Amino acid sequence: MHIPLDYMTLRVIWWVLLGVLLIGFAIADGFDLGVATLLPFVARTDGERRMVINTIGPTWEGNQVWFILGGGAIFAAWPFVYAASFSGFYLAMFAVLASLILRPVGFKYRSKRPSKAWRTSWDYALFVGGFAPALVFGVAVGNVLLGVPFRLDNDLRSFYDGSFLGLFTPFSLVCGLMSVAMLVLHGSAWLTMKAERGVVRDRARKFGFGAGICALLLFAVGYLFISKTSMGYQLQGTLDLSGPSNPLHTTATASPGAWLSNFSRYPWMWAGPAMGVFGIIAAMIGIALALEPIAFGGSSIASFGIISTVGLSMFPFILPSSIDPHSSLTVWNASSSHMTLFIMLVVTIIFLPIVLAYTSWVYAVLFGRSTEAELVTNPDLY
Repeated sequence: MHIPLDYMTLRVIWWVLLGVLLIGFAIADGFDLGVATLLPFVARTDGERRMVINTIGPTWEGNQVWFILGGGAIFAAWPFVYAASFSGFYLAMFAVLASLILRPVGFKYRSKRPSKAWRTSWDYALFVGGFAPALVFGVAVGNVLLGVPFRLDNDLRSFYDGSFLGLFTPFSLVCGLMSVAMLVLHGSAWLTMKAERGVVRDRARKFGFGAGICALLLFAVGYLFISKTSMGYQLQGTLDLSGPSNPLHTTATASPGAWLSNFSRYPWMWAGPAMGVFGIIAAMIGIALALEPIAFGGSSIASFGIISTVGLSMFPFILPSSIDPHSSLTVWNASSSHMTLFIMLVVTIIFLPIVLAYTSWVYAVLFGRSTEAELVTNPDLY
């Protein structure tokens, strides 16, 4: 079968698509996590908390599709990355999944009993279900930038030499808190659009503005970490960009400051961090002036820019190894076969527009503010 796209092009396309799926998850499900994190702080009474929950109630389940698509894309398009990362970060992923499980249980069970203690307990369970994934995802990104302590043997088996507590380094915690601040900003922007005008919306605006300031500071601290430390990896020698995937053929070394070298070679890549900073500032302005579309659009742009900054700085690395740089996984040595990537691309071209169209239709149909008065008249609400 003749494949109209060469192997190198397909690899780059799937690297871009992986980024699109991760950004889609951050934007679509990110405000759900942000709202859940804000729940105990912006809503004080039972009615206020129910109203906040119902701002995300109609769509939170559908938003998690992006998380599933991202995991599936890594499994199918980048099997070496899936094997090394999901085994190495096993406990961290278990913590994320356990906290995510609290969300559907919390949504369904919270209002089953009128007890204040019962409902407060589920409110904090929902908080954990929003805060913990946001933190751990950011910590994971920080560890990827630092390099993951894994190695491959001659049979391409992956061995992870790190520990769960070893994931929480100063830099990875900065990344984790950056992720939390970014998603809290996104969640507060969502609440300004979806919550009725009143005290809850006003509290969300205050927390959102504070989250924006924290996000800007943490983004700057992360840049200083990368520019002033020995962080980064680079490939050596001549690369066969269309050769078969085999990480054992990689020649890579640790290289201080290498994560900034792409921005020197390709100045257009500065668009990533520029969008991150611009988006945060735009969201803060929108929140301060009660301009809801600008606030939510800005926080979405911020998520796009911050995540793309990580991918652009690391290219072509996807999962560098800190203990054996030669085992590092890149765009060129960790993908599925030429045929697999092409078939997956055809399927994506067919079905991704359908998913986007259906999601857009659902949001259009269900859009509108959540109010406390509606809680009395609508039996379908949480």
